[in-house]
Amino acid sequence: MIKNRFSRLLRPIRQSRRFIRDEKGAVTVDWVVLTASILLLGMAVGITVGTQATGVGSKIGDTVGEREVSSL
Repeated sequence: MIKNRFSRLLRPIRQSRRFIRDEKGAVTVDWVVLTASILLLGMAVGITVGTQATGVGSKIGDTVGEREVSSL
């Protein structure tokens, strides 16, 4: 009888130890964090390139527009 009560009191401790040692969810969290960081890095690069491309495109257009076309 006493052993049964003691076993019942230790059950939550055993379950919490098992939960802490289980690493199945940790892999999922790692993948979510890795995917989110790759997505944010891609967005940062895209925004940076997109804003700079407009200015460079205008400069190229101005340079090409100033050139004379020679007829042969």
